[in-house]
Amino acid sequence: MSTLTYIEAISRAMWEEMERDSSVFLIGEDIGAYGGAFKATKGFQKRFGEDRVIDSVLAEGAIIGAAAGAAVVGMRPIVEIQFADFVTCGFNQVVTNCAKIHYRWNLPAPMVIRLPNGGYIHGGPYHSSSTEAWFHHFPGLKIVAPSTPADAKGLMIAAIRDNNPVLFMEYKYLYRRVKGEVPEGEYLVEIGKADVKRNGSDIALITYGSTVHFSLEAAETLAKEDGVETLVLDLRTVSPLDTTAIFDAVKATGKVLIVHEDNVTGGIGAEVAALISDNVFQYLDAPIKRLGALDVPVPFAPTLEEFVLPNAQKIVTALRELSKF
Repeated sequence: MSTLTYIEAISRAMWEEMERDSSVFLIGEDIGAYGGAFKATKGFQKRFGEDRVIDSVLAEGAIIGAAAGAAVVGMRPIVEIQFADFVTCGFNQVVTNCAKIHYRWNLPAPMVIRLPNGGYIHGGPYHSSSTEAWFHHFPGLKIVAPSTPADAKGLMIAAIRDNNPVLFMEYKYLYRRVKGEVPEGEYLVEIGKADVKRNGSDIALITYGSTVHFSLEAAETLAKEDGVETLVLDLRTVSPLDTTAIFDAVKATGKVLIVHEDNVTGGIGAEVAALISDNVFQYLDAPIKRLGALDVPVPFAPTLEEFVLPNAQKIVTALRELSKF
């Protein structure tokens, strides 16, 4: 085991896969000599060369399109989008081309699109979007959203080896704030499998990405101050969803709070709530509750950003209200 930060775990996974498989290559803006906007690819070009660590033009549509073409002919590209917000410039390539390659031609399309996602970094409205729900509607795409270094490494390796397009949500807030033990060598986390990060019998808190850590903090506070034990389920993958784990969490507790950093309206939480209502409604002892960002762009000012985005105290308040129902 090694102790790594979240971004080190992602970097380690890519490095190991590039060492193992010569068909894996990187493409993106400033990922070569500069090492990427967040230094996830620092030293890669020196080790693997310019043919496998490609500094691209500033054109997300061209980058993703080139990766899709490479995937069709047997390569395994990893695309870096500097900030997840900028994937909008390549949206057509993702949802019209990449997502439909297998359906149209019965061909594998092994590619990973890395998306530095979310806020809490005072980056303002053009560098703080949570983008996972934009793509959740389109069949043919897998979407992973790890919260820990171990999950980040295991899911990245699994994503690189998957024969489908995988959108890899990386939470910028976690890059250097979160450290943890990570298995050395080959280590995979199965795509589509959630993980219980904390056991509890009173409330099920379903979450993913950055808000897993706020949720765990809130759960500990509630247990200490109120004696309420919260089960924290980390989805890890938001497409496909692990419905078995979701339904088991509902059956074990009877009360559900869904938390994510993204806006509440139209977020992944709405789909999770609908699935629970359709399939395990009879196990509920209270209405399904959701907590996420307010329906506004993420502000630049730290005080406003804190007001808009969910945090541990907001989660404690929501859990308390649900526990009293």
